[in-house]
Amino acid sequence: MPYDFITIGGATEDITFYTREGVLIDNKKDLTKQKLLAFEYGAKIKIDKSFSGFGGGAANAAVCLARLGFKTACLAAIGRDDRGQRILNNFKREGVDGALLQEVKNSATGFSFLLVGSDNEHICFSNRAANDELRIMNHEREIMEKAKWIYLTSQSGAWQKNLDKIFSVEGAKIAWNPGHRQIIAGVKALGKYLKKTACLIVNKDEATELILSDKKYAALNLNNQKNLLQPLMSYGPRMALITNGRHGADALVQGKIYHQPIVKEKRRVDTTGVGDAFGSSFVGGLELYGGDIKKALLLAAKNSAAEVSEQGAQNGLLKRGEI
Repeated sequence: MPYDFITIGGATEDITFYTREGVLIDNKKDLTKQKLLAFEYGAKIKIDKSFSGFGGGAANAAVCLARLGFKTACLAAIGRDDRGQRILNNFKREGVDGALLQEVKNSATGFSFLLVGSDNEHICFSNRAANDELRIMNHEREIMEKAKWIYLTSQSGAWQKNLDKIFSVEGAKIAWNPGHRQIIAGVKALGKYLKKTACLIVNKDEATELILSDKKYAALNLNNQKNLLQPLMSYGPRMALITNGRHGADALVQGKIYHQPIVKEKRRVDTTGVGDAFGSSFVGGLELYGGDIKKALLLAAKNSAAEVSEQGAQNGLLKRGEI
């Protein structure tokens, strides 16, 4: 039976640590770095608490979609080590098919250190490791052709060759949440892929940085989130979704803008993975609700609220019966 979703990108083990010793710096003069978290140089920083769990954009999206009841596989690269085995075991518990995982010899499985400040926002220090070795070949392409959706997340390593292969697929719709390396490459490098994207998913900072790479939009007021949607759509995706933390999310579909406020969480524990939760829930909602944008956005907001209420990138994600 073909997959409903194949998620492609990173799979990691995450170590999260909390500290209240950082200083939040307002840096609004730089549109791409509006807030900075600083520590005294050379100081020894006290950690209040720490946790370990699982992360990576493709892994988070796969768990989210599997919990929503979809037949889901994750296409990512792991090392032949204990960390990789723990990721595989987690997929088995969550009902994610690990058959497409690539085991890389002589490479460690990727991991991330997540620093959480006093307002429970985080900074991620990511070691891509085996994720850099992901390779999309004809075998993977043939499997993708039979899927309903490809959910594409951050790519590293030979990412352009991988994107060439992924976007040559004609049988599946592609939802794309590009990573840092793709965003900094700019619209000139990404244009041919954006034209084949069914749903482009970015946060406000990513949207701003991507549009700033295009000189024709230099005079646009990029602090207004809704001003970002039309430029993104001009690059070719059939719909664009921009998330903006507590300010909610906006989607542009067939010329109409939809706004979704946040759903208030029970408690705000950890924002790690909230973007993955929102994006994959939205696309899952499109499939669940026959393309109903409002219902898909509300599902995404509910699942994001549930996700940030628990520790880690995956623990709070809702199952279909809990929606």
